[in-house]
This record gives sequence, C-alpha cells and structure tokens, in this order.
Amino acid sequence: MNLSKQNQKILKPTEDPLEMGGKMSYAESQRAWGTIRLKSEIFKEFKQLKRRKDKFGYRLMFCRKFDQLEKELKKIEKEIGVPPLLVWFVKE
Repeated sequence: MNLSKQNQKILKPTEDPLEMGGKMSYAESQRAWGTIRLKSEIFKEFKQLKRRKDKFGYRLMFCRKFDQLEKELKKIEKEIGVPPLLVWFVKE
C-alpha cells in the first residue's frame, strides 16, 4: 500500500493516546457488519469529522505478522508522519 502518493489528507490526532471500546452493528439489508459506531472522544480528537458537508473515508491495512507490521510502521512514519489508529475486533 503506497500511502504517500494518494490524494488523501491524513487526519492528525490532537491529544494524548486514547483507549476505548465500541460496538459494531450488523446491517440486515446489506447482510454485512457494516457499521462501526465512533465514540464522542474520537470526534473531540478529530474535530474535522464534525463537518457534515465534507466527505471522509478510511484506509485499512491488516498485517498478519508483527515483523510485517513493524516494516509498515517504519514506512508510515517516514512517508506520512502520523501514527495509525489501532483497532481490534472483540467478541462480547
């Protein structure tokens, strides 16, 4: 994944690290786990997300091994300079 050559602006966090949990919702009409609900702390951290007229997307990368993850993190630090958001799926 070449992150530096895409025409997307990476949103930067404004505060110290946050840790929180959340819920995923299953959309019957789409037959998919299609909705991840973000907590208010995320909107406080990324104030740009409150602009309803702007469009936002996401980029997802899944590394299956830690050595691969370390390599990608070094590349991201060098090319972008913004740490990625870490997400784990948790069965409740």
